[in-house]
Amino acid sequence: FLLIGICLLAGVLVRRFTSLPSDAHKGVNSFIIHLALPAVSFKYLPHIQWTTALLIPALMPVALWLCAWLYIRLYAGVTAIDKKTENGLKLTTGLSNTSFIGFPMVTAYFGEHALGIAVICDQVSFLLLSTAGIVLALNASDDHQMSASLVAKKVLRFPPFIACVLALTVPHFADISLLDPLFDKLAATIGPLALFSTGLQLKFDGWLKEVKHISMALLYKLVLAPLLIVGILFLIQAKGLIAQVTAFESAMPSFLTA
Repeated sequence: FLLIGICLLAGVLVRRFTSLPSDAHKGVNSFIIHLALPAVSFKYLPHIQWTTALLIPALMPVALWLCAWLYIRLYAGVTAIDKKTENGLKLTTGLSNTSFIGFPMVTAYFGEHALGIAVICDQVSFLLLSTAGIVLALNASDDHQMSASLVAKKVLRFPPFIACVLALTVPHFADISLLDPLFDKLAATIGPLALFSTGLQLKFDGWLKEVKHISMALLYKLVLAPLLIVGILFLIQAKGLIAQVTAFESAMPSFLTA
């Protein structure tokens, strides 16, 4: 918890009191996306014992996305907001920060061994953003050009997705255990760097103008969404670490990329 607080605060203070460029966080994010997140996949996915119970973390982001779409559609009908705002709210309300914030928090509460479950949540969240999310964003723009090839390229070129596929396939054909110490070192950077990057991006200017929309989005993200998932887990009588991490990840704030 000290790590979480220190790294977040460091990002805020560095952005405020140093002469870093406004987009300095992009360099940190590039390291996370191209090295740290792929290392997490290679560190944990090959060692997961695959069972039908893992459908729970895989389907959780889908359930939250669909319910968020309905939630914001009802909100838009009541408040008569424009299409751009509605689609922006669907993006930020329907997708959770299951990696930059989720991974360090899962590690703090459950231990590193639970990150494999969190990786599954995160990969599905990314796939939703890269498909339905892109369609939603483009439909709200003034001059959008949407195609199936554009969506496919976004998915297939994303390094964590490529690493996820390789981590699930390569160990069946080759022994990569010699690289485990390398994956351990790279994966260990994701917590401090992700939190530092989040701190760099935290800005509170002008939030009062959007407080109504922000409040509605956060009501769903931090209260209704986890209640929904806990209710589903209770109904299907899901217990144990997989259910706990899934419920925990459902309570994360909005996906930064969204």
